[in-house]
Amino acid sequence: MSSPSSSLPPALEGLKGAIERIILDPSYHDLLAVVKGARNGAVYGAKVRFPHALVMVFLFRSGTLREKLSLVLRATRTHARNLARFAFIYKLTCYVLKWYGATPGKEGRYDTFLAGLLGGYVVFGGRSRRSGKISSVNQQIVIYVFARVVLALARLAIKPASEGGSGLPIVSRDNVSAAISHYAWPVFASTSWAAVMYLFRHHPDELQPSLRSSMTYIYQQSDHWDSLRNFVWHNK
Repeated sequence: MSSPSSSLPPALEGLKGAIERIILDPSYHDLLAVVKGARNGAVYGAKVRFPHALVMVFLFRSGTLREKLSLVLRATRTHARNLARFAFIYKLTCYVLKWYGATPGKEGRYDTFLAGLLGGYVVFGGRSRRSGKISSVNQQIVIYVFARVVLALARLAIKPASEGGSGLPIVSRDNVSAAISHYAWPVFASTSWAAVMYLFRHHPDELQPSLRSSMTYIYQQSDHWDSLRNFVWHNK
């Protein structure tokens, strides 16, 4: 049984073979990884954003079907484009620092930090040219990353140096570290919800728009109904 590639015309088969020889050549690997990183960023961004935007827009936004679909596609495009741009800048900067830095061919200790700093500034640090505001999609991505960074740094802070952590005084001792690990999450969870509910009640405009919309639906609009229909089946 012949493979699908054997059905290609000879000219295309030759072109395919030439391209594969290039992309499989180890001498081009690091540079081609920049391209593959941008591709993966775009694909991942589209996969993550599309279903999220579809649900949020159709649940909480008003407008025609065409307007809603436009919002979904715009958010998906923004997320995919920005992850692709960041991946491209990050990996290209790492490539340049590795091969043209102080020790060519060897990755420096802070190369990833510097590459992330540049990519974060260029892609996520700017404001919309049209509105002058920070993109809501970029806010969500950065806040998501920030939350994970804080959690990781907290774990490193109480992890003994012998296990690869920061080994901070007192908190990295075995008994103290174990106690913090056990009790930190309940404290973190309860104070986070206490803070967000207080902010929603007294300073709602300072919350991120999608979070504010969700909380308005759950906690404010649940105070109003005038029939069984909008008590059980419809919200309004």
